[in-house]
Amino acid sequence: MTTPHSLHFRREDPARNMARYYGLSLQPTLFGPVALVRCWGRIGTRGQECTEWHGSKGEAEAALARHAARRLKRGYRRLEGA
Repeated sequence: MTTPHSLHFRREDPARNMARYYGLSLQPTLFGPVALVRCWGRIGTRGQECTEWHGSKGEAEAALARHAARRLKRGYRRLEGA
């Protein structure tokens, strides 16, 4: 099974006025390492972004899987086809 290069999540709870998004993306770099780009925020806003540098594609895929599992555990839904 191959790891997707980007994942998108959403968490909405009208009772708590919560509408959040979270994105994960693997990006190649010019010098070899792989970057895991994370972006998050309130739906409809620009939000924040963080880039993690990993020495290999395997390390980056493992980090992507860890972040994805954490989002699902916290109640986010994965958006299919996004």
